[in-house]
Amino acid sequence: MGEVLRVDPIGGQAVIEGVMMRGAHGVGLAVRGPDGTIQVRQESVSSLRERYPWLKLPLVRGVAALIESLTVGIKMLNLSAAIATGTEATEEGIGWIPLLVGLAAFILFFKVLPALVFAQLRHVLSQRVLLSTIEGAIRVTLLVGYLGAISLFKDVKRLFQYHGAEHQVINCVEAGKPLTPENALAFSPIHPRCGTSFLLITLLIQIAVFSFLDPGLAVWQRVAWQVALLPVVAGIAFELIRLAGQTASKGAGWAPRLALWATKPGQWLQRITTRPADLGQIEVAIASLNAALAIRPGIQPVP
Repeated sequence: MGEVLRVDPIGGQAVIEGVMMRGAHGVGLAVRGPDGTIQVRQESVSSLRERYPWLKLPLVRGVAALIESLTVGIKMLNLSAAIATGTEATEEGIGWIPLLVGLAAFILFFKVLPALVFAQLRHVLSQRVLLSTIEGAIRVTLLVGYLGAISLFKDVKRLFQYHGAEHQVINCVEAGKPLTPENALAFSPIHPRCGTSFLLITLLIQIAVFSFLDPGLAVWQRVAWQVALLPVVAGIAFELIRLAGQTASKGAGWAPRLALWATKPGQWLQRITTRPADLGQIEVAIASLNAALAIRPGIQPVP
């Protein structure tokens, strides 16, 4: 949710008391330890898209990137929590059970509940586009409400500051400025390739795609179709986010600018999931990025 999707050599994610950055050949993790020092880890990562070239195809690459981001992100979250608390990371704590519970909750609240409302409203409304819009509005409201609620917690606010640090550092690099804490501190914590934007844009695209489903479907059939179509919707959202991210380059054409405009709602939502970082958090994000970019084929990374 809080990551910059890896659609070019730089991507990232806020973790517990730190930041994970991903470069072309691996990830760098920097975490502020209990003693106040920045502890850095590196890990080589072989992309699925490099091993299987067909995964680079448009739409398909979005699903591959999402799977990679989730897999690496969960592992780095577990490791960051261990470093931040001064404990030892274990494979048992990798977090797949919470992920499965979260997936079940996602289907229940973002699929089943809206589909139940849809089933009731179709008896009084005949316009399938209007019905799909109402169904989609319920999903968006649930997402914004959830993010707004958790943002009130102190620990989550701090996580969102590291999320901002991740974006500020990447924005500094993409702007071509020297990467110093002071320079990065001046940049916005909003980034067009953020995972928050991806989530919201996916929900908005669902409104159009799901409006083609037969409104007479039973609730379980509608939910099954929606889950089956998720890779398609996610693939479209990924391509939009990817295109919008190209506006960081000088001389970006009309297509990236149009995509940036189309994904503006996702950037507005980042005002909830990011916070301007302090100098110490920026330093952590820079350490993470330097570690990620230092990984090269044939060079053993720091474990």
